[in-house]
Amino acid sequence: MSYKDNIKLFALNSNKPLAEKIAKRMGLKLSTSSVVRFSDGEIQVDIDDSVRGKDVFLIQSTSAPVNDNLMELLIMIDAVRRASAASVNIVLPYYGYARQDRKTRSREPITAKLVADMIQAAGADRVLSLDLHAPQIQGFFDIPVDNLMGAPLLADYFLSNHLEEDAVVVSPDHGGVTRARKLAEFLGTSIAIVDKRRPKANVAEVMNIIGDVKGKRAILIDDMIDTAGTITLAAQALKDAGATEVYACATHAVLSGPAADRLNNSVIKSLVLTDSIQQPAEKNLDKMILVSVGPLMGDAIKLIMEHKPMSPLFDTRYDANKYKDK
Repeated sequence: MSYKDNIKLFALNSNKPLAEKIAKRMGLKLSTSSVVRFSDGEIQVDIDDSVRGKDVFLIQSTSAPVNDNLMELLIMIDAVRRASAASVNIVLPYYGYARQDRKTRSREPITAKLVADMIQAAGADRVLSLDLHAPQIQGFFDIPVDNLMGAPLLADYFLSNHLEEDAVVVSPDHGGVTRARKLAEFLGTSIAIVDKRRPKANVAEVMNIIGDVKGKRAILIDDMIDTAGTITLAAQALKDAGATEVYACATHAVLSGPAADRLNNSVIKSLVLTDSIQQPAEKNLDKMILVSVGPLMGDAIKLIMEHKPMSPLFDTRYDANKYKDK
């Protein structure tokens, strides 16, 4: 019996286009459900297909509106668990609250751990995520967590357009060096680091550039772009340091507040992002290039269902045709 006979894919409201791409990659149709709200804002979930004895995968990014999407997910987990699903697997292309992953001052919550506890308490058996803001979040769960990488997909864009020539991969801060080094390995380039300090949340001040960027194409990489303050300041610093042109890439396009204006007015030539977060029309910038993570996440679900190792999705440049059904 094929794994396709025993799987149910459900999309909640955060990113249905991505869910459709995942289902298409797997050669499946999304199962039907509906989310309705009472007049006071309470959420009710109705599942139209039987999930008894099935392996259920719920696709939901906990992006804006973060709390609504998180609550939708928790209620759906409870619903399919009570409907006798064999397993409940959460596909989280974007994990909200991930930045609150540790205590930096007294009386501060670790909200990323709280969210993990809530997902487990609701009844999840596994989580499939993409570029968690902090790798240690995997340890906040007592269930299996597969944290996929966006770097191979982003690298594929630059390699396909021959933009790795005379390039340097740049981390916008010290915390992203591992991510930058991984992209540099795929592209065969050196790396540089933007040394900055952050006076307060969402405010960054660039200090200097560590590494050689003069006369090179700079490729900035981050896991997410929120207000775009860090990435645009870093881009300007690179240009001032002699970079010929600046590209930027990130997995999660949060793009809140002044992000769109800052990016439009920045020196960034092209901004390569994934579709882990669905973008409203007003945030689709001319310089934005979207790369879909649908095939990657669809292939990861296949490997999970076939009880095969997922290391090929991490260790090499991701080949979307390698796992495609013949």
